[in-house]
Amino acid sequence: MFDKVLIINRGEIALRVIHACRKLGIRTVAAYSEADANSPHLNFADETVCIGAGPSSKSYLNQDAILKAAEDYQCQAIHPGYGFLSENAMFATRCALHKIAFIGPSPSSLRLMGDKASARSTMANKGVIGVPGSKGILLNVEEALKSAETVGYPVLLKATAGGGGKGMRICRSAEDLPKAFEQASMEALSAFGDAGLYMERFVEGGRHIEFQVLGDRYGHVVHLGERECSTQRNNQKVIEEAPSPGVSDNQRYELGERICQLLSEIGYIGAGTIELLRTPQGELFFMEMNTRLQVEHPVTEMITGVDLVEWQIRIAAGQRLSIQQDQINLTGHSIECRLNAEDPLENFRPAPGEVTCFEAPQAWRYNHNGPIRLDSHVQSGYKVPPLYDSMLGKLIVKADTREQAIDLMIEALKQLSIDGVPNTIELHKHLLNSEVFRSGQYSTPDMSAVIAQFQAQAK
Repeated sequence: MFDKVLIINRGEIALRVIHACRKLGIRTVAAYSEADANSPHLNFADETVCIGAGPSSKSYLNQDAILKAAEDYQCQAIHPGYGFLSENAMFATRCALHKIAFIGPSPSSLRLMGDKASARSTMANKGVIGVPGSKGILLNVEEALKSAETVGYPVLLKATAGGGGKGMRICRSAEDLPKAFEQASMEALSAFGDAGLYMERFVEGGRHIEFQVLGDRYGHVVHLGERECSTQRNNQKVIEEAPSPGVSDNQRYELGERICQLLSEIGYIGAGTIELLRTPQGELFFMEMNTRLQVEHPVTEMITGVDLVEWQIRIAAGQRLSIQQDQINLTGHSIECRLNAEDPLENFRPAPGEVTCFEAPQAWRYNHNGPIRLDSHVQSGYKVPPLYDSMLGKLIVKADTREQAIDLMIEALKQLSIDGVPNTIELHKHLLNSEVFRSGQYSTPDMSAVIAQFQAQAK
């Protein structure tokens, strides 16, 4: 096992990794930017190191500074969290050259599956059909226009690297495409250091389903069931739940088995997520693979009792997965609400500033088994910087049934206080109380309509 791990992320996910390392008896070094110099999560690390100025290009994406910090602080491994360098094959390669373990997939897996266009081709060759789209990365606007003619409007432009809704644009006509292409590529370059885009047909009335997987270095791959992530705003998730009310036991068994076999064949290592689009007719199409930890991983942990971050670290250290597929049981129902410093009434405009009061629900406990879990680095007096994602944390609950989980989440939200910055608490209450969400038979457009209803009523 590692003696010391460098964590090259920030906020709640950095704190989450610190907790997992502490559980394993590993010392931690938290890398931070100048903009995060006063972030509360730094107080929980054994050591800290500044890796550059506020902009992510000069800090959390600065590979030279990160590798130097790892060597200076004698770290045997680096945990990238999610976003930033978590799916960067070049960085994983450089870590290997420096004899530092990258806590994530191998460089070859990152190139094959982390690149969205390459992953589509790989999955298609293995018989897992994707949403109709471009054959590879679109080199320019002209190529995108030609591809859209073949695919058929509406289309969705997507960044080939990264995730989190960055570098995505829906285009309903050829007139929309040039501007959308420019915006998406610039956003992707800024967020992930890669401007590459590919294209999919935009399926109206679709649902976003994803399967969580874990693989070790010895060809053993398991899945931990699926998550429902169809409640979104501006192509970014708002609420996630597990298991999905839109996936049958037979679908889970059959698709999960195929996914594990495929990933075993290609030698996939570490945590990952297969993202699928469910059509209104019930078909499941492959969209992409996120070759990293997901923001919404806690709902899977809550219903399986498996610590995904701990297993990421164990696998990177060369340990075998001790979990067999028949030992993974999905128990109860879990829901996660993303807590963001943003104004839902102003098209979710980020709202940096000081959090004057932050109070957790009374029943909060930071562990897998709930019933209420809060993953957050925020404390009263914390100043949300304007340079990064607006997430303050995640509130997660677990109950025996979906209906009970919804009611528990509403109660937990009532006990949560975030003052000083606009936030999403009231929006979550509205969504959870809506008949559409409670029915379980909702699509992404359905939930977008509920969000629009909230915005109209609030104004």
